[in-house]
Amino acid sequence: MLKGLLKAFKSDALNVRIYESREEMGRCAAGDIAEELRGLLSRQGRANVIFAAAPSQLEMLDALVRAPGIDWSKVNAFHMDEYIGLACDAPQGFGNFLKRHLFSKLPFGSVCYIDSSAKDPDAECRRYSRVLGLYPADVACMGIGENGHIAFNDPHAAFFDDPEAVKVVDLDEKCRMQQVNDGCFGSLADVPRRAITLTVPALMAAKNIYCVVPGQSKRAAVLHAVRGEISTGCPASILRAQRNATLYADRESGGDIL
Repeated sequence: MLKGLLKAFKSDALNVRIYESREEMGRCAAGDIAEELRGLLSRQGRANVIFAAAPSQLEMLDALVRAPGIDWSKVNAFHMDEYIGLACDAPQGFGNFLKRHLFSKLPFGSVCYIDSSAKDPDAECRRYSRVLGLYPADVACMGIGENGHIAFNDPHAAFFDDPEAVKVVDLDEKCRMQQVNDGCFGSLADVPRRAITLTVPALMAAKNIYCVVPGQSKRAAVLHAVRGEISTGCPASILRAQRNATLYADRESGGDIL
């Protein structure tokens, strides 16, 4: 067994791996993503990758930035959600988060941002949908929210058969409070109430899915995703229907499924 790997198993089609520490989890997830990217670039010459923006992704992103042998000039990058109404330079913006921790550190072929300040959010959804259609995702790097959301598909807004690829959603209070608990906003009143998100089908359409979920605050969500009913009550549970998906947890988040 790999160093730091506590348990590896399948839950329905989903591959699940639990690591001793958050650092080992992030490093191993990044290693798998890097290996997949090297293979994709060797086979098809280019790759399209969707990234989540959250503190839970930092260990993985840091290790991915340092991964050798990837020609990033042949990688097109996207992100999976964004607040509505934030200033373009707001540090809480997900595009800005990824720019700080990833996009500014590597020579990507292209980076396509969701415009948080778009005056017509529905038109911005249509624009981003068109771009995603031109660059089908080879890899999606995601997390899971405390309420089980993936991207900003909170339980009340998640549809496994959503006809849209990108849409405007209202954020539930638990989702918004997570942003405060993560230190991104000072209070609940500061957190935007609406966002643009890739839908569940758009995320699941990626050829390879890597879901990184550390921390005690995600323990219940990981349990429900891996052991509970596959339903929009926990949107992340849909990962169990994906043979191309791997969920990475640490001892804190995965303690109830060890």
